[in-house]
Amino acid sequence: MYLTSYESLTWAYQLHYYLCFRTHRRRQLFSFGEIADALKHLVTEISANHDYHLLEHHTYSNQLRCLLSLRPSQTVSKSIQILKSNSARELARLFAIPTPIWARGYLARSSGHVRTSAVRAYVESQAAHHGYANRILPPVFKYRASAPSVLSSAHASFDLSHQLVLSTNQRKGVFTSVTGEALARYWLRVAARRQFAIDQISILPDHLHLMIRIVPKTSIEEVASRC
Repeated sequence: MYLTSYESLTWAYQLHYYLCFRTHRRRQLFSFGEIADALKHLVTEISANHDYHLLEHHTYSNQLRCLLSLRPSQTVSKSIQILKSNSARELARLFAIPTPIWARGYLARSSGHVRTSAVRAYVESQAAHHGYANRILPPVFKYRASAPSVLSSAHASFDLSHQLVLSTNQRKGVFTSVTGEALARYWLRVAARRQFAIDQISILPDHLHLMIRIVPKTSIEEVASRC
């Protein structure tokens, strides 16, 4: 039997990220209304040009904060790079501001309507949710990391957590607790090599849930393809 990896995936997604970065040496560049207005316009334009869905953004005297909705193939680090470099170039051109305009580094956090703790509880309760909990040998495998892996990235502070749900073709029941455990062990080895972390897994016969953390340079699409 020959196995080939997926080159494209069909997605239903909601990927919102809160991003923040400061001016170089925390200069109060945006205390001036004209420059602040120009930055707001630039962030909107840059986001549209690169297919980022800009949900909200606010300019403070020495920093920019924004809420972006990204596609599964887009990475946080690349989005930050494009926003910072393009806005810095245009601000320097328009207002003759000495460069560098932005400081090195940024803050990035995943953001959603549901708290992470609620999602973890939901993933944990999948056996009961789907009626398998009362079976003598329930076809379910669950994993939860006792000591979550530490992820790091240079010049960035981040907390990027995702719930990933995968289903079998035509929702056929193919997994048992034994095959589910083998699959989970394989994924954990892949995660260790590919610089993402799996905090929680719940595998049922026809679908599975994972709680995953990534570094800013990794896309959630890349993680799903590796799995």
